[in-house]
Amino acid sequence: MRFFRIALALASAIALASVILILNRPSVFAAQAAQPAPPPAAAHHHDHPAPTNLKVLPRSLSGQQVHEIMETWQGQLGTRCKTCHVVDKSKTGPNGQPVFDYADDSKDEKKTARVMVKMVEEINTNYIAKIDSSGEPVTCGTCHRGHLGPEPFAPPPPPAN
Repeated sequence: MRFFRIALALASAIALASVILILNRPSVFAAQAAQPAPPPAAAHHHDHPAPTNLKVLPRSLSGQQVHEIMETWQGQLGTRCKTCHVVDKSKTGPNGQPVFDYADDSKDEKKTARVMVKMVEEINTNYIAKIDSSGEPVTCGTCHRGHLGPEPFAPPPPPAN
């Protein structure tokens, strides 16, 4: 279980750092264009209040922007909101379901995610960006590929002589 928490945090950190890098570097954003476009607003419209507890993402982001970043991370990690966020059982949404307390920092997975986002940002800023023609930046999906805990790498056998 501890491995999965660490893996989740690493993946989230990677994704957040990638988002920060993308927001601060228009040229990197072009490299990310291969990601699928989010669903049309009419098909998936929700009001996303302004975030109140951003510690790694830029505080200037709107609720909608943060929501889009989180949806990207969910896909890259193969997870859902409840992995990092606490349900506020005292409140219900328009659909009658409980809502999340996004500002709550009590889950270890959320703390780990922040560390991972910082790690990804450092990798992209201090290493990837310094390599000419390095290609796309590192993201959560680079390692996780849709799995909360990244699959161990097994190199292919050497070619037969």
